[in-house]
This record gives sequence, structure tokens and C-alpha cells, in this order.
Amino acid sequence: MLDADFFRRWMTMTAASVEREAERLTALDSPIGDADHGSNLLRGFRAVTVALDKESPDTPGAVLILAGRQLISTVGGASGPLYGTLLRRTGKALGEAAEVDEAKFAEAFRTGVDAVMTLGGAAPGDKTMIDALVPALDALGAGFTAARAAAEEGALATTPLQARKGRASYLGERSIGHQDPGATSSALLVAALAEAHGE
Repeated sequence: MLDADFFRRWMTMTAASVEREAERLTALDSPIGDADHGSNLLRGFRAVTVALDKESPDTPGAVLILAGRQLISTVGGASGPLYGTLLRRTGKALGEAAEVDEAKFAEAFRTGVDAVMTLGGAAPGDKTMIDALVPALDALGAGFTAARAAAEEGALATTPLQARKGRASYLGERSIGHQDPGATSSALLVAALAEAHGE
């Protein structure tokens, strides 16, 4: 069973991962975006860590709702609303239970990913974070390690795609040949999930 401590660990491990990878995320964003993806997420997840320390939410849902709220209020560009929506909607779908099992989490995460697709208007193959999140979601039934591998594969698979959504879509064919920064950071989020679970 997954409790509030597990979800807190997931968020702090994501924050640590973003801290390590911020420069790479910004480098990926440089040719096809605003060159600020890493710095934006860094600011957001630092704020999440501070808020979790200060408020100590005591249910899985409350942890994710608080994290999502922080990202929406501190991250500029599209990343804040998209990541914030992912976590908030997942948190709301978890309800007020003190613990949830992996099946319940997978169901809630699907609600979050669906909300991101609605908000951003993106589908798999559009060269966005959805290209990492949907494969991860589909693999969750086989466990967090499988989800991590699927997300990483999905992020890599964005390289040959032409962007159809987001800032990169303005570049048309020039977006081909670059790995999508949003899919890459989404893969970090899923990797931290597996790590938090001790995998």
C-alpha cells in the first residue's frame, strides 16, 4: 500500500532528479523551445519541497494536490499548468484515503494524464510530455519499473517526430531530430516514482 510518506518521497526524489538534470532539460529546450524548461521546473520543484516540509499533508491525495498547486503558482510557461494539472487531478482522484494500492494509483494517474491531454490538446505522437506519460500509464499494470522503462523509451522516441503541439510546433520540420524536453522531464517524474518504491 502507498501512503502519504511514499508520495512525499516521490515528490522529493523528483525534485532531486530535476536538480541534477536541469541543465540537460534546458539544453534540450534550447533548439525547440524557450530554453527555460530546466530552470522553470527547478524553481517549481524547489517550491514543492519547501511546501511539503512546511505543511506535512497526511494523505496521498493531499500531497499531490499541494505539489500541483505549487507548480501552477511558481512555474512559468506551459510546464506549470500541465505538471500542476497532472498532480492535482491525480491527487483529487485519490480522494481522502490514508493509503492507496497500486491499482487505485494507476486509475488516478490516468485521470491526471487525461486532464493534461485535455488542457494541452496533445495526443501521443505530437512530441510532448504525453509521449512519455501515456506509455508509462499503459505499463503501470506491470509495475513501476516497467512504467519507468516505457516512459524513458517514449521520451527517446520523440526525437524523430515533428512537433504538432506547443512551442516546438512553430518550428515545423526543424523540430525533427530533437528529443522533447517535456517528455524527458516526464520520464524523470516516472523514474522517481519507481525509485520511491525502491525499484
